[in-house]
Amino acid sequence: MEEYTKGRVTIPTDVDVVEETLELIEKWGADAIRDCDGTDYPEALKHVEAKVYSTYYTTRKDNEWAKKNLDEIQQMYIMTPFYTAVGSKLSVHLMDHLYPDMLKVNDRDDITRWWEIIDRTEGVTVPASQWSYDAESGDVTIHNTKEFHEYTVSFLAYIMWDPVHMYNAVTNGWSNFEKQITFDVRQPKTHAYSMKRLRRYLKDNAHVDVIRFTTFFHQFTLIFDELAREKYVDWYGYSASVSPYILEQFEREAGYKFRPEFIIDQGYMNNPYRIPSKEFLDFQGFQRREVAKLVKEMVDITHEYGKEAMMFLGDHWIGTEPFMEEFKQIGLDAVVGSVGNGSTLRLISDIEGVNYVEGRLLPYFFPDTFYEGADPVKEAKTNWVTARRAILRKPIDRIGYGGYLKLAVKFPEFISYVESVCREFRTLYENIKGAEPYCVKKVAVLNCWGKMRAWGNHMVHHAIYHKQNYSYAGIIEALSGAPFDISFISFDDIRKKPGILDEMDVLLNVGDADTAYTGGENWTDEKILSAVKRFVYNGGGFIGVGEPAAHQYEGHFFQLATMMGVEKETGFTLNVDKYNWKEYPHFIIEDYKGEIDFGEGKKNIYALDGTKILVQREKEVQLAVNEFGSGRCVYISGLPYSSENSRLLYRAVLWSAHGEKELHKWFSSNYNVEVHAYVKNGKYCVVNNAYEPQSTIVYKGDGSSFKLDLEATGIYWYEI
Repeated sequence: MEEYTKGRVTIPTDVDVVEETLELIEKWGADAIRDCDGTDYPEALKHVEAKVYSTYYTTRKDNEWAKKNLDEIQQMYIMTPFYTAVGSKLSVHLMDHLYPDMLKVNDRDDITRWWEIIDRTEGVTVPASQWSYDAESGDVTIHNTKEFHEYTVSFLAYIMWDPVHMYNAVTNGWSNFEKQITFDVRQPKTHAYSMKRLRRYLKDNAHVDVIRFTTFFHQFTLIFDELAREKYVDWYGYSASVSPYILEQFEREAGYKFRPEFIIDQGYMNNPYRIPSKEFLDFQGFQRREVAKLVKEMVDITHEYGKEAMMFLGDHWIGTEPFMEEFKQIGLDAVVGSVGNGSTLRLISDIEGVNYVEGRLLPYFFPDTFYEGADPVKEAKTNWVTARRAILRKPIDRIGYGGYLKLAVKFPEFISYVESVCREFRTLYENIKGAEPYCVKKVAVLNCWGKMRAWGNHMVHHAIYHKQNYSYAGIIEALSGAPFDISFISFDDIRKKPGILDEMDVLLNVGDADTAYTGGENWTDEKILSAVKRFVYNGGGFIGVGEPAAHQYEGHFFQLATMMGVEKETGFTLNVDKYNWKEYPHFIIEDYKGEIDFGEGKKNIYALDGTKILVQREKEVQLAVNEFGSGRCVYISGLPYSSENSRLLYRAVLWSAHGEKELHKWFSSNYNVEVHAYVKNGKYCVVNNAYEPQSTIVYKGDGSSFKLDLEATGIYWYEI
């Protein structure tokens, strides 16, 4: 295939790496240059033949304004730890275990309206007449407390140090700098000032082609403790998008009084694992609409000056939900985001309503990766190979890197490896642009969020896995590069359009019981149960992972137990003997040579009579199949991402959709190797996802095959 030597690559720069920047423009074929937090764009590069991206901060880097308008600094809701009263009075210090320079208690506004003290033992609000706040000590004193009841205080705090600026400062060991205060563009004075400020910037920076808004108005929830460690992080968190000004607007639109608890949510802060309340969904919808209007205003101003408007999918991105309808009305030219794995790549590449999307590959050029003795090539290779799977299904239009170039140029092997990545990406993009890849089946992931959290399921902070979620996040990661037409639907989607399931071949429900990702009480709704069972009975496929459809109700823990053929022993059926423990060979596990990795798996799952167990360990089912009417169900206890597990999921989808005969179509006999076909473009590729050479038999679309030996991580292109 033709090699494409220039374009579709963005690199960072700074005033002390001008020559190195020019060298990399040639070596990497870069056609765009960007600045970063803490850097300046060099005068010497203002006339270079490349697009210039300028990072623009709408909410910070203007402390002069922030200090003059302390009433319009951004705020967030905080809840104290749980404190137990051992008498009739309890004092609670609000700033315990919080970084003192980051937050400041807001007692400027009416604390009796915007704060809330709750007796958590009874779940009732303590009247304002029974508590008081001492600004000098920073303590709330609760009177007439009940002995051995637990209490929490929910309060508003000003964001006196932007969390991302703090993160960058701590990570990079900065010193001798001013902490940037986060101001609120939503509020009247700052809104008017911000539009003038943007116009001034655009006028003064004629050399800039693309304004990279980082991002717009509200930071995802990021709080640090007293030792400057991350205390709480939720990439989807809305708790830092509040102020009395905003909440009063919300009350007028919603028609009911706001409570801090709508955000605080018993201290869980409405993280995405929580089943969202009506009030929280109302608040999110309000924020999306209001943020979209304000973003559009900034985008229109940017266009007035003949420049492109690009949004960074991160930092202050809350309210700009890229998969919701409001986003398409904004008029942005582009979105750029950080690529941690295949799932985060699809978070970017699946965005509609913009002209192009760009992925910022890892590693960032930060000293936590680029230090003496480090091997940044290893991280770069893992990042590229992982992201490439997803790119081959839905490509981004550009790639790039961020951070401080002076760190990266000290590692020549890294510079050389990235050069090969840039070449490979350009070739890949030119071969597949404009063509839908071959999809063998339509697969829908069902949860409480639907398309709003597409590709973000089981994500806490981008691509960082936890012991409790990696066995589920692995499913989403496997899907990100699989040859399926993937959609994400919610329970409300089924309620509004029961026939939506008829458009699918296979339905997935993945996660722990009573989380937003499995659905909890939604499974007590007969409309949901009937719709799903009807879909499967009539020939559809269902794959449940972990504790699917789980909520204790009417004699079941798994509400689809009779359909799936498995149930969980919660102690209520210990007196029922279980005899079905025989294991069977099966189409789904034919490619597995050794022991299957179910990750954390699940305890106490047993099979009902008639169910076929594929894997059980010490009389605990890990993998089973069951037929229900004309349909088929698969139960999996957990599935971390790996090439082997991706193949198992692929076979599970095919089997559940009665598609076994379609296996040898655009297929590799070796699970480390995948085949992707782009019929419209008349091309297909064979890609080695392993870091060692591999051999495989490649099956084409007509079932014919050939043997192929592949180099480590190699990708091979063919004409159909």
